Amino acid sequence: MSQFKTVSLGSRRPITVRIAPRSAFVALLLAVVICVLGAFALVTGEYHMTIAEALRALAGNSQDRLANFFVQQQRAPRVLAAIIVGAALGVSGTIFQSLSDNPLGSPDVIGFSTGAATGALLQIIVFSATPAGVAVGALCGGLVTAMVVYGLSYESTMGVGGVRLVLVGIGVSAILHAVNSLLIVRASLASAQTAALWLAGTLNAVSFDSMRLYVIAIVLLLPMALMLSRPLNTLSSGDDIATSVGVKVRTRRSQLVAIGVALIAAAVAIAGPVAFVALAAPQIAKRLARSGECEMIASGLCGAMLVLGSDIAAQRLFAPTQLPVGAVTGTLGGVYLVWLLVYQSRRSQ
Repeated sequence: MSQFKTVSLGSRRPITVRIAPRSAFVALLLAVVICVLGAFALVTGEYHMTIAEALRALAGNSQDRLANFFVQQQRAPRVLAAIIVGAALGVSGTIFQSLSDNPLGSPDVIGFSTGAATGALLQIIVFSATPAGVAVGALCGGLVTAMVVYGLSYESTMGVGGVRLVLVGIGVSAILHAVNSLLIVRASLASAQTAALWLAGTLNAVSFDSMRLYVIAIVLLLPMALMLSRPLNTLSSGDDIATSVGVKVRTRRSQLVAIGVALIAAAVAIAGPVAFVALAAPQIAKRLARSGECEMIASGLCGAMLVLGSDIAAQRLFAPTQLPVGAVTGTLGGVYLVWLLVYQSRRSQ
């Protein structure tokens, strides 16, 4: 049987969260895997150490200067960035796939990630902006792209159709990819090299200082998304059903789109457009949990696991050469996309 837990989040009406035992077990298992991967990332690499040494270095109590340097300056920021970026991508993917009622309706497929990257590139290449300016550019680019895609996908008789949204998004994404290429071609050599590496999706240059603003934004946005998980599940059943049970469709959809785009913008500002995590994480989480309950939590954890695991693979498989994490997630995501299309085709037959 499912268990019920009522959590007061400061609103007049308490929010009831329904947690199935399998969903809770999957979430706990994913959290354990993330902890194991994080510990592995902290202790392995060019300079090996034990878990105890890594924890002392993380707390600043180690007498080993090399351990302090590797843990505090390189490994811990990278682990935190991978977890926070993956969680943001997973939750954002759940939002847009549910709103479009289409497993291909993820922000990296329908162009929102590319739009956020375009806004950030404009700030980096044209305006030489600060990290705060890059975040603003990514947010504006993502929001403008979302408005364009949803506007072109809207039909007066049917609203926003899932298939139409995906097709329009793919077209807009192709245009934005061309714009990004043009920006890089017209940039100086140094700016072009930085932008090209960043567009591949990389965690190589992250630090606590450079990502502090974005981490705070994501930490604030994730609970806001979770508070809207029940209206999101209702909206995925159709506007008519949502309206009949009292959901304010336009208001809730606008809130969810804004939160989803903001999550994508913050993730892109930290690591660039990390490919296919927002596409794969919600579907993997759904198949693991086999339930719509706590799907958003499982998707966030699954996204964190995918990015962290892919980043470890990017660092270790071809050491000392470090690949961009986006190269690994893109490879895995491409295989997953082919499988998803074949699976959906066979299922429809």
